[in-house]
Parts: sequence; C-alpha cells; structure tokens
Amino acid sequence: MDVFRELAGLRPDAFLPDLATVLNNLSVDLGGLGRREEALAVITEAVEIRRELAGLRPDAFLPNLAMSLNNLSIRLGGLGRREEALAAITEAVEIRRELAGLRPDAFLPDLAMSLNNLSSHLGDLGRREEALAAITEAVEIRRELAGLHPDAFLPDLATSLNNLSNHLGDLGRREEGLAAITEAVEIRRELAGLRPDAFLPDLATSLNN
Repeated sequence: MDVFRELAGLRPDAFLPDLATVLNNLSVDLGGLGRREEALAVITEAVEIRRELAGLRPDAFLPNLAMSLNNLSIRLGGLGRREEALAAITEAVEIRRELAGLRPDAFLPDLAMSLNNLSSHLGDLGRREEALAAITEAVEIRRELAGLHPDAFLPDLATSLNNLSNHLGDLGRREEGLAAITEAVEIRRELAGLRPDAFLPDLATSLNN
C-alpha cells in the first residue's frame, strides 16, 4: 500500500484508482482479522478516493464507488454505527440501481447484493416493512438471474430466501416465512448434494431456520 500511496502522490491520474483498490482489499483483510477500527479507516479512505474519481469520470468509477460504499456499510455495522451504515448502503443501492438500469446484465447481481445488505441494516434499526421490501426485491432479481444461470446464482437466491423468511417472521407472516425457508432448504439440499463441502453448512443454517 505504501508504494501505491507514493505513486499516487506523484501521478494521481495514473495511480489513485490502484491505491483505492488496494485500500478496499486491505479493509476486507483487516475485517477478517477482527481489526475493525483499522478496517473502517482504510475503507473510508477508499470511499473518499473513489468518490473523487467518480465525480470526474462516473462511467469508469461509479461501480467501484458503489463497491466500497457496500463494504463501508459492513464495517460501520460491525461497529454498531447503524445509522451511518444505513446511509452508506442506501447510497450504494442508489448507484447500483442506476447502473443496472443502463446495463442489467452487468449490474443486476450487484444491485441484488446491496439490496440484501440494505434489508439487514434496515432490520437492525427496526424498520421492518422497509427491510421486507428490500429483501423482496433482492429475491425477485436473484430468482430471475437463477433462472438464466442457475450454477452462478442459485446460492445467492437461497441466501436471500433465507433472509426473506426471517423478515417475514419478524412481521408475524409465518406461513409466508415458512414457504420462503422451505424453498431455501430445497435449493440448498440440491446444492449440497452436488458439492457437500461447499454447501452443507448453508443447508444446516436453513434447516435450523
């Protein structure tokens, strides 16, 4: 990172994007080690750089800004800073919705991922109806994607169905919650039959739910 920071200081046009990428990846690694404050500081810097770049060249850098905002929301949420986490993921969803409207093949998966995360942050704040709306949209997108490319997107669909069942349960809509988790179990049972090492843990989670 120090090398990229030095290079970006000398030639920002050429190396600021690389520095932001390194910072984004470093934040993930720090978070995985439980070094949450450091991870937050690093991803905050990545967002600042990518926001500046996206202001100059939105076509090139808005996707990267949305990625770092998504990661920022995770770091903030992990530190209990829920309102700030919600603001970050909301901005990520807004950017990715715009991008998906222009290039759905490229950006619908990213939009679904951020909607999934948005639902979690809304749920953490007790905004249950909004959380349900977000996860419902994520399920709809992932169902469409899984219909076209099941190998790539069935695992994501099962994840969102699992989350949908939780949000429905929180609102007392138990029969609908049961239908959603039943579908998640069916998908994960099929996946675990093909690749048990990868998918048995997910199947166990949905069976528990």
